[in-house]
Formats: sequence, C-alpha cells, structure tokens
Amino acid sequence: MTNLLLSISDKKVRNIVYGLTVVICVAVVALNQKWIPHPQAPAFVFRLPALNAIINATCSVLLILSLMAIKKGNIRLHRGLNLTAFVLSSLFLVSYVTAHYFIPDTLYGDTDHNGIMSEAEKLAVSGIKPVYLVLLLSHILFAVIVLPMVLLSFHYGLTDQRDKHRKLTRFSYPIWLYVTITGVVVYLMISPYYNF
Repeated sequence: MTNLLLSISDKKVRNIVYGLTVVICVAVVALNQKWIPHPQAPAFVFRLPALNAIINATCSVLLILSLMAIKKGNIRLHRGLNLTAFVLSSLFLVSYVTAHYFIPDTLYGDTDHNGIMSEAEKLAVSGIKPVYLVLLLSHILFAVIVLPMVLLSFHYGLTDQRDKHRKLTRFSYPIWLYVTITGVVVYLMISPYYNF
C-alpha cells in the first residue's frame, strides 16, 4: 500500500483529498435537507447519537495516547493508534450521516421528554444555549476544516514524509482532538432534549 501511495504525486493526493472533502460535505448537507424524502427510521437509528459520542470519546483517548507514543519515539504504536482513530472516525461519519438522514434535528432547550419545562429550567437553558451554540458551530466548522488535514497527515505519515507530516499535524492534531472532545460535550448537552 505504501508503494501505491508513493507512486501518486502529492499534488494528485491533495486534489483527491479536497475533492473527497467537498463530496462528503455536500452529502452531509444534502441528506439533512427537508426536501429529500426520509423513510421511517429503523429502531437502531435512535441509538446512533449515543454511539457517535462513544466513538468520539474513544478517538479522543486514542489521539492522546498517540501523542504520548510518538513523544516516546514509538512510531509503530503511534501509527496503530492513529489508524484505529481514523477507522473509528470513518465509522462515525457513516453513523452520523445515517442518524441525521433519519432523525429530525433537535433544537437545544426546546422541550424535555415530558414536553414541560419549569420557568427556572427555561432560564437556565437560555443562559447555557449560547455556550452550546458556540461549541456546536465550532465543532462543525473545525470538523470540516480538519478532514482534509487529517487525510493529508495520514498520507504523509504512511509515505514516510516525516517533515511534512510533522508540520501538518502541529495543526491537524489539536483540531482533530478538539472536534472529538466537543462532539462528546455537544451530545451530552443536547441529548436531554431528544424526542425519541
């Protein structure tokens, strides 16, 4: 596989990565549109948001362990942890798109499971909602930004272009870690308002 990756020029890889990023972003946005007919959701779909949070939490741990491994010079462990995080993040993307295709958006603080909220709860929600929105929007923005960076970081790592890999991961690593951590936080904040 490394030989195959080495045979493709960096420019061609960048074009593939940027094209793939655009396709993924368009697919995520398109599948979430109301004009696309959505069939009735299978029962397993309502468990996907919790699964996504578990995947994000696991990726956060793997990324931290990966950083520790590379600081100790253990390239093999570093590579294995990152590949595992990458596979889990890919699984997350499929699960996320599936969940958002079937499940309507939940708005923060709109209702609870009973449909009733006290005035104190409404006040607390209104105070926390801006924090939630900042976390959600930054999570989404950084997820889009980090996707091509992670893909290129993997290309450079797998083709042993260490200088390029190091330079890019200085930026991609903290952003990827932020995305995985905020994914868990966003889930914990919005899950009380799920109506399913």
